[in-house]
Amino acid sequence: MATDDNRSILTLGEMSVTGRLVDASNATLFATVNYDSTEIACIYKPVAGERPLWDFPDGTLADREYAAFLVSDFLGLDLVPLTILREGPYGMGMVQEWIDIDESIDLAAYFSQDLPQLRSMAFFDAIINNTDRKIGHLLPDDKGHLYGCDHGVTFHEEDKLRTVLWQWAGDELSSEELNSLNILKDALGKEFDLSQHLTEIEIEALRVRVTRLLENGVMPLPNPEWPAIPWPAF
Repeated sequence: MATDDNRSILTLGEMSVTGRLVDASNATLFATVNYDSTEIACIYKPVAGERPLWDFPDGTLADREYAAFLVSDFLGLDLVPLTILREGPYGMGMVQEWIDIDESIDLAAYFSQDLPQLRSMAFFDAIINNTDRKIGHLLPDDKGHLYGCDHGVTFHEEDKLRTVLWQWAGDELSSEELNSLNILKDALGKEFDLSQHLTEIEIEALRVRVTRLLENGVMPLPNPEWPAIPWPAF
């Protein structure tokens, strides 16, 4: 089924919560959404279940997850599963289409390889300033496509990139990556507007990151004043 159809189902369908991911630090609920006799499995993260963080404002994680999807979607990267914001059984929250991963892939070995889809994720994380790209946040499906999840701690105004994907640190950006950065730079605040989901300071920081990547022309290096790898890494 096409993505537009799935978006309509996620947006308009009746949601039923069927379980909870107990390892998640914030309320992360497994749910199904049913609309017109079609059912989609999804993850539902209500704003009311967000745990306060010392370096991010309260009640903003769902919007950051959605903003990450919007960046991926706008640039045609297709790295974030279909994500929306909507009311659910426990209030407003983020709803994201469930991805069935390829169980034959050993993520502990997979994440460190030099693969185009992993580099694309590392490039995306540099743009959104992802402070928590764990191995377990990589979702390779059985068709060879890679998605990423858990983008609530992104878009911070300070340089807080923290990831397990450092294989390409300092490597030259490709022409395709530079083109994506130029597209985002030119559209930000115009036809691509994130002001309903991020603060003005965060949007300006995004603009600065994109400009810096263009000027440097290389994949970012770890910030010496910030832990380079999340803990736990998996």
